[in-house]
Amino acid sequence: MDTKKVLEIKDLSVVYKTDQETVMAVNGINLSLNAKETLGLVGETGAGKTTTALSILRLLPDKVGVIKRGEILFNGTNLLDLDDIEIRKIRGKKISMIFQDPMSSLNPIMPVGEQIAEVVQMHSANKMSKADVELKVDEMFKLVGIPPRRKNEYPHQFSGGMKQRVVIAIALACDPELLIADEPTTALDVTIQAQVLLMMNDLKVKLNTSMILISHDLGVIAQTCDKVAIMYAGEIIESGPIEDIYNGKEHHPYTVGLFGSIPNMEEDTDRLSPIDGLMPDPTNLPEGCKFHPRCPKCMEICKVTDPSNYIIGEHSIKCFLFGREG
Repeated sequence: MDTKKVLEIKDLSVVYKTDQETVMAVNGINLSLNAKETLGLVGETGAGKTTTALSILRLLPDKVGVIKRGEILFNGTNLLDLDDIEIRKIRGKKISMIFQDPMSSLNPIMPVGEQIAEVVQMHSANKMSKADVELKVDEMFKLVGIPPRRKNEYPHQFSGGMKQRVVIAIALACDPELLIADEPTTALDVTIQAQVLLMMNDLKVKLNTSMILISHDLGVIAQTCDKVAIMYAGEIIESGPIEDIYNGKEHHPYTVGLFGSIPNMEEDTDRLSPIDGLMPDPTNLPEGCKFHPRCPKCMEICKVTDPSNYIIGEHSIKCFLFGREG
């Protein structure tokens, strides 16, 4: 694996401010991603996964989403220091994002081929001729397994899986160094999910692209990722290589709960083991460990003190069960 750092997130904190309340969406997270590597970002709805992705691209809602502190280093450049013109040169060209819902990502009144062409023309270093743009559009359609003859059709003429392929083609049209995929298979049925994931993985290898895959599905993460970071209430509570997360002996109680919520076809069990309770209110987070109200192994110290990271090689766990160092 290439050890060149493509992305480093340091102490990132993000809030959403309204007249009535402040939502603490991301609370001091640290992440890193090497070249050609895939990082899986896992957690329940409301954990802060999408907010983290939008922060990288500086796409937080204007005046509402506020980055309070931190750094987002892309190839050594802090993206938070760039002005609007400079960040637009990076969005779509060097960092692309596949959004959750292809229905809302595509313009319903524009042919899908034109939507890919628009991205190519916007980010081409030299003015491309119409013929060259058309060739690039045809190339992208072939790359994602859609016949180029369909480029003049509209989004409503495509199935959900085909729409997602078009969205992936748009994201990859400029050969980005970093691809952020925000739950790219959530709206698809299981067989189409498998096809899209396989295609994304093949394209990532072919184009030498690094990727952040956001999902709540641990099965999807296991198939595609090199490293995993598990988020809870805006914090990274466990992270490490895929082998440590799936095969390691020591885990955060929340991680244990996530795995317990997955059906096990090899064991004769009548019911799953869901995590008790709900994600805490992000406008009023609990003191100490944010997971302690739901934790079956909660201690008194967990209720008043925020734990540090316990480090085992490349594996990190934010929990008092494993010590207080890190």
